[in-house]
Amino acid sequence: MGTNGHAGTGEGTRTSTGAARYDLPEIDDFTRPYWDAAAEGRLLLRRCGACARAHHYPREFCPSCWAGEDRVTWEAASGRATLYTWSVIHRNDLPPFGTRVPYVAAVVDLAEGPRMMTEVVGCPEGDLRIGMDLEVTFREAAEGVWVAVFRP
Repeated sequence: MGTNGHAGTGEGTRTSTGAARYDLPEIDDFTRPYWDAAAEGRLLLRRCGACARAHHYPREFCPSCWAGEDRVTWEAASGRATLYTWSVIHRNDLPPFGTRVPYVAAVVDLAEGPRMMTEVVGCPEGDLRIGMDLEVTFREAAEGVWVAVFRP
């Protein structure tokens, strides 16, 4: 994952077998603490020491007041969130999403304030409700790479 939180090339990440995958981050020195914490079952946020606002996805600066990286630090999130919106995905041709359909792509409001794009797991589509309480859990996307998803 680049500092913007997304694979930057549009070509996906290649596995050791050379297969393209579109669900794996490009981990760099800046984002490594985030991914290491995820592998331990912890969700990290960044918090600004100048304006006190938390943000997610991880950035080296504060997107609210533009304070530099010397004022923004890592912080453990509570793991609590509420469902802001969702969409049930029935078709996705990018590997490996096609093997997971249908799945619930979602945006959640973290208890600390930031909104986060994620996936809701362990909940039938018909039970999803805006504002429902969710908690973070982690799914191993590839060996040693864990991603945050949410469940009721």
